Amino acid sequence: MNDEQQIKDTIQTYFECMYESSKEKTLTAFHPNAKITGYQPDGLHQMSVDEFADFVASQQPSAKEKGEPARLDIISLDIAGDTAVSRVRDDYLGMTFLDTLSLLKSEGKWRIYNKLFHVEASVA
Repeated sequence: MNDEQQIKDTIQTYFECMYESSKEKTLTAFHPNAKITGYQPDGLHQMSVDEFADFVASQQPSAKEKGEPARLDIISLDIAGDTAVSRVRDDYLGMTFLDTLSLLKSEGKWRIYNKLFHVEASVA
Protein backbone atom coordinates (compact mmCIF):
# COMPACT_ATOMS: atom_id res chain seq x y z
CA MET A 1 0.00 0.00 0.00
CA ASN A 2 1.43 3.41 -0.96
CA ASP A 3 1.83 6.37 1.39
CA GLU A 4 -1.19 8.25 0.06
CA GLN A 5 -3.51 5.31 0.74
CA GLN A 6 -1.98 4.72 4.18
CA ILE A 7 -2.57 8.39 5.07
CA LYS A 8 -6.17 8.22 3.84
CA ASP A 9 -6.67 5.09 5.96
CA THR A 10 -5.30 6.96 9.01
CA ILE A 11 -7.68 9.86 8.32
CA GLN A 12 -10.57 7.38 8.02
CA THR A 13 -9.60 5.85 11.38
CA TYR A 14 -9.48 9.37 12.83
CA PHE A 15 -13.02 10.02 11.62
CA GLU A 16 -14.23 6.65 12.89
CA CYS A 17 -12.76 7.31 16.34
CA MET A 18 -15.10 10.30 16.72
CA TYR A 19 -18.09 8.80 14.91
CA GLU A 20 -17.91 5.62 17.03
CA SER A 21 -16.71 7.31 20.28
CA SER A 22 -13.72 4.93 20.22
CA LYS A 23 -10.77 5.63 22.49
CA GLU A 24 -8.86 2.74 20.88
CA LYS A 25 -9.22 4.16 17.36
CA THR A 26 -8.19 7.59 18.64
CA LEU A 27 -4.98 6.14 20.05
CA THR A 28 -4.39 4.29 16.75
CA ALA A 29 -4.83 7.38 14.56
CA PHE A 30 -2.77 9.80 16.67
CA HIS A 31 0.91 9.81 17.59
CA PRO A 32 1.30 9.61 21.40
CA ASN A 33 2.77 13.15 21.47
CA ALA A 34 0.01 14.67 19.34
CA LYS A 35 -1.71 17.92 20.22
CA ILE A 36 -5.31 18.81 19.42
CA THR A 37 -5.90 22.57 19.35
CA GLY A 38 -8.50 24.95 18.03
CA TYR A 39 -11.35 27.29 18.64
CA GLN A 40 -14.92 26.45 19.53
CA PRO A 41 -17.59 29.08 20.17
CA ASP A 42 -16.54 29.29 23.84
CA GLY A 43 -12.84 29.90 23.07
CA LEU A 44 -9.52 28.12 22.64
CA HIS A 45 -9.29 24.41 23.44
CA GLN A 46 -6.01 22.50 23.78
CA MET A 47 -5.71 18.79 24.50
CA SER A 48 -3.15 16.03 24.58
CA VAL A 49 -3.98 12.87 22.66
CA ASP A 50 -4.91 11.12 25.93
CA GLU A 51 -7.28 13.94 26.89
CA PHE A 52 -8.81 13.91 23.41
CA ALA A 53 -9.19 10.11 23.49
CA ASP A 54 -11.01 10.33 26.84
CA PHE A 55 -13.23 13.13 25.51
CA VAL A 56 -14.10 11.13 22.37
CA ALA A 57 -14.91 8.04 24.46
CA SER A 58 -17.17 10.09 26.75
CA GLN A 59 -19.53 11.02 23.90
CA GLN A 60 -22.21 8.40 24.55
CA PRO A 61 -24.18 7.23 22.79
CA SER A 62 -21.90 7.65 19.77
CA ALA A 63 -22.97 9.50 16.65
CA LYS A 64 -23.05 6.12 14.90
CA GLU A 65 -25.34 4.63 17.56
CA LYS A 66 -27.63 7.68 17.25
CA GLY A 67 -27.83 7.11 13.49
CA GLU A 68 -26.33 10.48 12.61
CA PRO A 69 -25.11 10.83 9.04
CA ALA A 70 -21.36 10.27 8.58
CA ARG A 71 -19.54 13.11 6.84
CA LEU A 72 -15.82 13.20 6.09
CA ASP A 73 -14.44 15.13 3.13
CA ILE A 74 -10.70 15.08 2.42
CA ILE A 75 -10.19 18.50 0.83
CA SER A 76 -6.45 18.34 0.28
CA LEU A 77 -3.45 16.12 0.94
CA ASP A 78 0.19 17.10 0.47
CA ILE A 79 2.99 14.64 1.15
CA ALA A 80 6.66 15.58 1.65
CA GLY A 81 8.82 12.57 2.44
CA ASP A 82 7.72 11.18 5.79
CA THR A 83 5.50 14.18 6.59
CA ALA A 84 2.12 15.20 5.26
CA VAL A 85 -0.65 17.74 5.79
CA SER A 86 -4.33 17.28 5.04
CA ARG A 87 -7.40 19.48 5.33
CA VAL A 88 -10.60 17.66 6.14
CA ARG A 89 -14.17 18.69 6.77
CA ASP A 90 -16.33 16.63 9.10
CA ASP A 91 -19.49 16.90 11.17
CA TYR A 92 -19.15 16.18 14.89
CA LEU A 93 -21.16 17.15 17.97
CA GLY A 94 -23.61 19.19 15.94
CA MET A 95 -20.88 21.27 14.30
CA THR A 96 -19.04 21.29 10.97
CA PHE A 97 -15.29 21.31 11.55
CA LEU A 98 -12.50 22.23 9.15
CA ASP A 99 -9.45 20.36 10.46
CA THR A 100 -5.82 20.75 9.46
CA LEU A 101 -4.05 17.47 10.19
CA SER A 102 -0.26 17.21 10.21
CA LEU A 103 0.92 13.64 9.89
CA LEU A 104 4.23 11.86 10.11
CA LYS A 105 5.46 8.41 9.31
CA SER A 106 6.89 6.84 12.44
CA GLU A 107 8.01 3.21 12.70
CA GLY A 108 6.46 2.56 9.29
CA LYS A 109 3.00 3.91 10.21
CA TRP A 110 1.34 7.21 9.35
CA ARG A 111 -0.14 8.94 12.40
CA ILE A 112 -1.59 12.36 13.13
CA TYR A 113 0.91 14.51 15.02
CA ASN A 114 -1.07 17.74 15.18
CA LYS A 115 -4.72 18.66 14.72
CA LEU A 116 -5.83 22.26 14.36
CA PHE A 117 -9.58 22.66 14.21
CA HIS A 118 -11.95 25.44 13.24
CA VAL A 119 -15.73 25.37 13.65
CA GLU A 120 -17.27 26.44 10.37
CA ALA A 121 -20.93 26.16 11.35
CA SER A 122 -23.52 24.43 13.46
CA VAL A 123 -25.13 21.47 11.72
CA ALA A 124 -28.84 21.97 11.13
